[in-house]
Amino acid sequence: MVWKITGTPANFSSMTRVNHHDPQHSDSRIGKLTDLGPEQYQDFIKKLDKQYKMVKSQLIKHQSPTVGLFPSRMSEAPNEAHVRESIYCSVAMWALSLSYRKVDNDNGRTYELGQSVVKCMRGILYCWMRQSKNVEQFKRNQSEKNALHSKFHYLTGNTIEDSESLQIDCVGLYLLFLVQMISSGLEIIYTTDEVSFIQNLVYYVERSYRTPDYGMWQRGSKYNNGTVELHASSIGFSKAALEAINGFNLFGESGASWSVIYVDIDAHNRNMTIFETILPRESNSKNTDASHILTLSWPAFALHNEQICTKTLNKVKRKLQGNYGYKRFLRDGYKTMVEDKNRKYYRSAEIKNFDGIECEWPIFFIFLIIDGIFHGDMEQVSKYQKLLEPLLKHTNEGVIVPMYYYVPKEFVENERQNPGSHRRLPSDEGVNECYFLWGQAVYIISQLLVEGLLTINELDPIKRHLPACARPRKSSRYSTFQGTPNDLAVQICVIAESVRLQQMLSMYGILSQTPNQIEPIKIWSPNELTKAYEQLGISEKLGLTGRPSRPIGGLGTSKIYRAFGHLVVCYPLLFEVSDFYLSQDMNYVIDDVKNDIAFLARCWKLTGRPTFCMLIREENIRGPDTRNLLDLLAMIKSGSIDGVRVHLSRLQSIFSAACVENLDFLQSCDEDSEVKFHKFEELNVGSSSFKSLMEPWKKSTRLEIDECLDAKEFHSQPTCGLVQSLQSTENMHTQAQLLQILLSREGPNYKVDGHTMQEYLEKLLRKAGLHQHWSVVRFCASILGKLVDSLAPCFTSILVRGKQITIGIFGHEEEVIDKPVTPSEIKHILYDKCRIHNITEVCLQQEMILNVGKFISTSPTLFEGMLKIRIGWIIHAMQLELNASNEGMSIYQLSPSEVKRLFLSVIQMSSNGLSQSNPLARRQLDGALNRVPKDFYDNVWNILERTPGGLKVAGYLLPQHATLSDMTMYELNFSLLVEQMLSKIVDPAYRQLMVEAFMVVSKILSRNPELEYHQVMDMDKLIHEAFSEFQNDQNRLEGQEKQDNMLTFYKLPCFGQRGTASYLAKVALNNLLQGNIQCPSGEHCIIA
Repeated sequence: MVWKITGTPANFSSMTRVNHHDPQHSDSRIGKLTDLGPEQYQDFIKKLDKQYKMVKSQLIKHQSPTVGLFPSRMSEAPNEAHVRESIYCSVAMWALSLSYRKVDNDNGRTYELGQSVVKCMRGILYCWMRQSKNVEQFKRNQSEKNALHSKFHYLTGNTIEDSESLQIDCVGLYLLFLVQMISSGLEIIYTTDEVSFIQNLVYYVERSYRTPDYGMWQRGSKYNNGTVELHASSIGFSKAALEAINGFNLFGESGASWSVIYVDIDAHNRNMTIFETILPRESNSKNTDASHILTLSWPAFALHNEQICTKTLNKVKRKLQGNYGYKRFLRDGYKTMVEDKNRKYYRSAEIKNFDGIECEWPIFFIFLIIDGIFHGDMEQVSKYQKLLEPLLKHTNEGVIVPMYYYVPKEFVENERQNPGSHRRLPSDEGVNECYFLWGQAVYIISQLLVEGLLTINELDPIKRHLPACARPRKSSRYSTFQGTPNDLAVQICVIAESVRLQQMLSMYGILSQTPNQIEPIKIWSPNELTKAYEQLGISEKLGLTGRPSRPIGGLGTSKIYRAFGHLVVCYPLLFEVSDFYLSQDMNYVIDDVKNDIAFLARCWKLTGRPTFCMLIREENIRGPDTRNLLDLLAMIKSGSIDGVRVHLSRLQSIFSAACVENLDFLQSCDEDSEVKFHKFEELNVGSSSFKSLMEPWKKSTRLEIDECLDAKEFHSQPTCGLVQSLQSTENMHTQAQLLQILLSREGPNYKVDGHTMQEYLEKLLRKAGLHQHWSVVRFCASILGKLVDSLAPCFTSILVRGKQITIGIFGHEEEVIDKPVTPSEIKHILYDKCRIHNITEVCLQQEMILNVGKFISTSPTLFEGMLKIRIGWIIHAMQLELNASNEGMSIYQLSPSEVKRLFLSVIQMSSNGLSQSNPLARRQLDGALNRVPKDFYDNVWNILERTPGGLKVAGYLLPQHATLSDMTMYELNFSLLVEQMLSKIVDPAYRQLMVEAFMVVSKILSRNPELEYHQVMDMDKLIHEAFSEFQNDQNRLEGQEKQDNMLTFYKLPCFGQRGTASYLAKVALNNLLQGNIQCPSGEHCIIA
């Protein structure tokens, strides 16, 4: 909704509600001056001139004459300019210039203001282009040391060295307003090198979803100790910028095809998914943050999911709103009177000192005024206008907005005891012409809107405030975000590798085409499409290459492309032969096809339908699972796959409804270019009949596992003996082990029968896959150092849900991953932790990471109570379950699809509370999965509050004072700290018993508030004493001798007369009664 002016602009009562989707009100010229009478016109001009005076005296007066930037901290560092403050100052000038466009005789003010905006935006561009080397490095590894600086010298534009320079939201904010301003008619980008640099800024923010940064407040985690973390606000601004700039021409309406910006739709989708997942949190350490106001409302409008937005903003208002503004986040010590100004970082547990006395910032009241106007909520506008008015300073230079209000030093302790009881004082803005320019700029914008001088469609010409489906489409030549239609159908074309394969499919009524039959349309592999996008954004002058060589995801391969005058379709990565070994398991591929189609139906946000190019090779129908593939094709033919509408057709007939993207930037790759593109070629099989294709399929069976020889005897043999053994054996396990020895001894280039070791291993891997020898497949793939694509996004999907991952073999050292990692880092960790103990598990753990990433994205409830995903321990749990149903079977012998089904079975069994046999098995399962009961971490917090000596588990001490001072009860980092303590336990059943012990102690303490334990609470001692009590009972009742093995104790049920809980409760009470009992006067101590 917007508000149409029907009377005096500033009179809220004369505003009528207007529907955003009503075409007659979509014009940005709502409230034109031609609708006003002479008196109203003069009043309009008078108000404009008042705002112009403020802009001149408070903003333009302080703009750098050289680079056009604005000082950020005028009283403390007058020569320091920050990108964010400069952008908002330019937006205020731009907003006023838009208002002056309505005036016939503006005395040149429209042009003056517009050029000041251009100077500022180009000044930021100039400062950043001088760091193009950083951009080139950052887009490849997202390293903090290569981040763009956000602070510059006010006059020279030189960078101001700052260790907290990584602030992704600044880049997103710049890109967003660059598009807004160019859309309004300003000319900001001049040359093709500048276009290339902006394209590289898009690459810079595309991976925000996996890049921890210092956030909007440039402090990183709330502990202010120099650590970075994923911030929802940074991801949100990046997502908004990607949506705004996709398919946008930086030269405006007069631009050519080579000034258009392209966005990776899969990167956008990952940002969107991760953003929605993190909310309503801001980060691991910040449960909420005032930056969400800017992110979810103006200027970003990063999300239009009403439920999530309402939940998030209500939490911000509930937790952070005060009488003088909003706190930035809880325990924010910035500018408080107890903050040590001589230290950059805080000490451990120091943030407890700021609890309840955080500074309150009036600027957030202003943002909520603007939010109210955009949403047509004049009650909200009026409310925050009234709250803001007494906080402003009125001077001859106009209204001054204080940066913050603080608690005076003499009232700090009283304020902590009684929040809101003392009057706060404003910061010193207005003294010696020092202003908080960000606040001044936003205030000016808000008043332009409130007084009717500016409309929301003028401030937001690209209509970010509307849902994507309601925004005007920029161009039909390039893809545009338009939201997911309710009746979306996924278009599917089936491409057969050969004519005889097509003939075979036709026997089953499956419509398919061969590559030759679709000419002149070309088929590209996803690698060719990646190569094409590598040509985008190149600037030799700036030292910038194109898009990093990263795979194109399922959304990107579902577009149809125009390149070099031809139409091009691209098949998904899962049909690529060189992609790991998972494509050899047809059931796994079938499952992936179903998941990919469901993913397209759920996540497709572009105009036009997605096109799924299903490439079928001859080898796909030679295995034992051909029938399952034919069943899938039959489902596609029927028009529905698991509830998703699909449309199977010839490729030539689906273009009219498809999403078509023009790759105009490839025009520079002429015939003489070194970059060559290769289409997918049809397999030439001569005149052989499709019957010959069916014969090997019928005969192919899954071979039994041969008995493998002892590999130790081969190590003492000479190389010639090993080669002879390799040539004489048919046993694939033996061949694989011999190749491993030869590879380590002679190197990868050593040849046997004309093949290098690597070629021989690749050949054996393919053969083993054909015959379903999956342990051999994984062994060979691990030796070859293979790494599956898309592991990094899986890690990020897990991490943003507040979980950690550990890599390593069960029973051995693990590597904890608590922040997004690059593919090279993942590979190093996997091979470093697994190769020594069991090289085959290197690839199995990759499969498991993929499985966890997929299931946690589609069924997150399965992982409730699992804060730490320990891959090696999960594999151990799966092996236990496999042993229970198929003793002697190794998990390494299962196909990838069987591993996936087993994992789902185990995780569902644990999630639903189903015990497969006995308490021991239950404890082993939950312990291996690291699953804890609901409210477990809150209960541990409550115990820690009552144990000044701290908690001790497996030699790890969790101190009380430092923990409670640094963290809060509902903070995710506290839960992760508890998991760190529990991870010291090496036995799954014992770990689960430890969880039970914590729950018992918590229950006792909650029922007996007078109890307090002053010593260190040693939980291992408590469990062993409970075990000793159990053994005493066993000896007394059944005459059993005491033993060290706790297996019989693990087999006890948790509850009951002689359950583990009864023994734990008895011992816990004895220990607690030895502590301090606080008995309030006049009351008796009652142990419940």
